Amino acid sequence: MESVEAADLCMPPLNASCRSMSVTPKAMFIKTLLSCIALLTVTLNLLVIISISHFRQLQTPTNLILLSLAVSDLLVGLAAMPTAIILQSCGFLGKISCALSYPSGFILTSASVGNMVLISMDRYVAICYPLRYSSMVTPSRVKTCVSLCWTCSVIYNVIILKDYLSQIDLSNSCYQECVVIINYISGAVDLLLTFFGPVTVIIVLYVRVFVVAVSQARVMRSQISAVKTNTVTVKKSEMRAAGTLGIILLVFILCLCPYGTPSVGGQDTTSGEESPAPIWLFYCNSSFNPLIYAFFYPWFRKAVKLIVSLQILQPGSREAKIMLN
Repeated sequence: MESVEAADLCMPPLNASCRSMSVTPKAMFIKTLLSCIALLTVTLNLLVIISISHFRQLQTPTNLILLSLAVSDLLVGLAAMPTAIILQSCGFLGKISCALSYPSGFILTSASVGNMVLISMDRYVAICYPLRYSSMVTPSRVKTCVSLCWTCSVIYNVIILKDYLSQIDLSNSCYQECVVIINYISGAVDLLLTFFGPVTVIIVLYVRVFVVAVSQARVMRSQISAVKTNTVTVKKSEMRAAGTLGIILLVFILCLCPYGTPSVGGQDTTSGEESPAPIWLFYCNSSFNPLIYAFFYPWFRKAVKLIVSLQILQPGSREAKIMLN
């Protein structure tokens, strides 16, 4: 009986603190499914990055933020998802890999949240202050904000995880033990800055955008004068973009809430051993974003066709007209 149980284990427990993981068809199916999700995430976000980076017409302030978001989503597929798969399957992380997995995961999470806040701010200015948008939101300013977002994410998470980084025990014999413990104060601050604060900002800004959009729709229906009609027509593309990006923000909040709300009750959400579903739902948001682009952005579908057919290798392809005026 003991030999059968040992055969079902991917590795025997090395000490009392190590837990054994069984190898079953269900576990193998889940591992395969999660691996496919990770591969899909990497592929789709790579297409987004190539599209915006290659075609000059797509390098608008809004799309530069989407490019930053795609980079964070790509890294989730390359780093965070494989790490989670290893921790949930018959495998183990080396101590150095374990030490780097949590800081990288926390940084990517913070960067994604920051990018979502930038998207909501961009749409707020575009819809509520359309005449000042081109002067307020320039490519150089957006690049600066994106750089600050990533820089602050790195610095912030190094500070949050400083105790964890200073107490890494590379000689620990338990290969399957890869957990991080954050003190109460740091956890409360992190919950405020990466969950409650950003979600509140996104909701408040988009409620304002929704109110303005409703008023714009009323003006469009009334068509009081030709001047006002033309003004509304000019804003149509911005309104469509606001609607699409609103869907992205809504999906992000729906994916983030199951991951963040258990922290309010003091539950551990870092290891995912008890319930990996909320963590994977949040990770899958990195797959949903490019799928939303494919459904709602004709320019993305056209760019993908040019990339897959290798037409981007032709001279002058960077100047191709991807977006319809």
